[in-house]
Amino acid sequence: MRCVIARFPFDLTKSGVMETMRGVKPEEVVGESVIIGRRTYPVKQVGQVITRQDRRDFSAGEVLRAMAKLGFTCRSLPQNTAPAHGVDPLQHASAMLGAPTAA
Repeated sequence: MRCVIARFPFDLTKSGVMETMRGVKPEEVVGESVIIGRRTYPVKQVGQVITRQDRRDFSAGEVLRAMAKLGFTCRSLPQNTAPAHGVDPLQHASAMLGAPTAA
């Protein structure tokens, strides 16, 4: 598949990406990620390895689109699940578990 990452064209294949990432130790995943084989890699790490470019030269979205088109499982940033401001964390946790009924 031909894709453009950081204004440079790349011909990527699923098997080629898997071969390139073989033996690469995954960094800690903080944001978006791609599952390649049995490992979960940060998107920027995958982009850096397969394009040999600096991480500042491309966006995570470019790599996510390319990896998704190749059939890899991609995960975006998780939705904010923090409670609204002003709610006590204990009350929020209690509400999530279900409020106790009065006897």
